[in-house]
Amino acid sequence: MLFGIGVTLTRELEPTEYFVIPQVSAFSLACARLGWPIGETVLISLVNRPIEQLHRHLYQGQRLVIYSEDGTTPAAVARMLTSNGYGSSQLTVFEYLGGTAEKRWDDLAKQWSTERCGALNLIAVVCSLDSGTRSIPIVPGLSDDFFLTDGQMTKREVRAVTLASLAPMPGQLLWDIGAGSGTIGIEWMRSHSSCSCIAFERSGDRVARIFANAKRLGVPGLEVIAGSVPETLNGLTTPDAIFIGGGIGKDGLFQACWNRLAKGGRLVANAVTIESEAALATWHKSYGGELVRILVAHAEPVGGALGWRQLMPITQWAVVKS
Repeated sequence: MLFGIGVTLTRELEPTEYFVIPQVSAFSLACARLGWPIGETVLISLVNRPIEQLHRHLYQGQRLVIYSEDGTTPAAVARMLTSNGYGSSQLTVFEYLGGTAEKRWDDLAKQWSTERCGALNLIAVVCSLDSGTRSIPIVPGLSDDFFLTDGQMTKREVRAVTLASLAPMPGQLLWDIGAGSGTIGIEWMRSHSSCSCIAFERSGDRVARIFANAKRLGVPGLEVIAGSVPETLNGLTTPDAIFIGGGIGKDGLFQACWNRLAKGGRLVANAVTIESEAALATWHKSYGGELVRILVAHAEPVGGALGWRQLMPITQWAVVKS
């Protein structure tokens, strides 16, 4: 029942149609060999899953147990850790754990030299930052320079407020309309491993950039749809939340989103222009919710002193569909 066939079977059968005989998992065996507390260790499976998901879990001192795809996975993990500033991390690889052919390998990620281990193997990692490496914080509001962008993005301070208004919960789906650089959807998915997002973006260059940002920040499962909204909405899973970051003034966009939003779902829209603000005011009058003006200023040099340089004010409307 831990990344095993039992999970697949029980999803397809009625409770009266099966009987589960529990066994010791490879996860438990690895923690027992290493003396690690299971409750303080993160389990990740790379079996038929992208290696980029590891980015979400790389922090100083973090303990990871990783189920490998095959014998080449340990070397791939070692290279990925090294190239991302975690080359000092301790790797332990168990081959054929719990069997008569069990074997253990230990080395630092940056010194790993075994290109192929036994086909059935498990990787244990104690994450250690190399000098000068930046950790990626777990709370919303990542620094803007974590993202590749052409300038079309929700800036850090506004993004933190927007994620708080969207209020992600485990297992929920977000539609990010006019995704730009993908910042809102990426941070939504980083809030919990079971959160998902569909990002909508017209520009082909930005679509590619969203994919790149999602991989770099550990959420390679983010889905991107290239095209205009509302034309691309049909046939998609009902979202629990919608963020409208672009195209607010487009005819029919809000109503199409509102009609597809789940009951009890949250819709958040950010406006910069006077015209888009007017649209938010109209929607607020009809549907209620909360209007907020977000003003941000950064201290910048003015001659030999510091002065405040204001960013463009943002009007945010947040509403729950009753």
